[in-house]
Amino acid sequence: MQAKLNYFNSEQNLLTRWFTQEYSMWFELLLPGIMRLDIPIPLGGTSNHFKTSVLKELNAWDPYNVTEDADLGIRLYKAGHKTAIVDSRTWEEANSRFGNWIRQRSRWIKGYMQTWLVHMRNPIQLWKDIGAKGFFGFQVMVLATPVIPLLNPVYWLMVLLWFGWKFDFIPQLFPGIIYYLAALELFVANFFFVYSNIAGVYWVINDMEKKSQPYISHRLVKYALLTPFYWIMMSISAYKAAWQLITKPFYWEKTTHGLDQSDEPHGSTAMPYEKTKSEQANL
Repeated sequence: MQAKLNYFNSEQNLLTRWFTQEYSMWFELLLPGIMRLDIPIPLGGTSNHFKTSVLKELNAWDPYNVTEDADLGIRLYKAGHKTAIVDSRTWEEANSRFGNWIRQRSRWIKGYMQTWLVHMRNPIQLWKDIGAKGFFGFQVMVLATPVIPLLNPVYWLMVLLWFGWKFDFIPQLFPGIIYYLAALELFVANFFFVYSNIAGVYWVINDMEKKSQPYISHRLVKYALLTPFYWIMMSISAYKAAWQLITKPFYWEKTTHGLDQSDEPHGSTAMPYEKTKSEQANL
């Protein structure tokens, strides 16, 4: 059972507003839809509830995966278990600093890369284990998460080169119908992506008003127009994750918490470290 997650410090700064929009879309709209489609659900790290017997059956978490929760969601699906999204919210702190956010997001993306590589070691067996629908759903949910932010800067660069200097090689990359499909993706699909963030925020607001829990306000909606700048941050994190996957695959960058009220964190401030194999084995 996976509870919905959202942020109590959504109004702290621009970054927390973007982060809240993203989580509202992910947990309020996307994951419930994925649950209905019955395809693998990569779990979030907070408010997961399991049967102990099932965890023991699956040998619990993978200590070498830096997003062990997402990996566990896939393994639950492979073993024939179901993951449900509970209509209940857990409120946590949104990351409010750029560098801290990059460290956190690069770890998440690296973990998705690890999860995809591990389960795709034998694609034929994976197809047999989870079926065609589960297999393609796995690609959309897990592979697309790192691939899209890795590819975005390439396409942004091509747009810049074309409108700025009319490089001749660029039209050759988009012959015939591909050009129109790419244009549709650029204008229509990106619009709906931003719109889904807005819809997620409104979904939370309407539900919170019924429960008299006004954690999120309508003021967040206008900041969705700046979402492309948030995508740039995701791409920075994705390239960092890809580099670390090669150079430091088990490096776990800790996220500093307690930054919602002041510039100084309250509580412990664990610094990034690389877990030894003995530490990993004891998790």
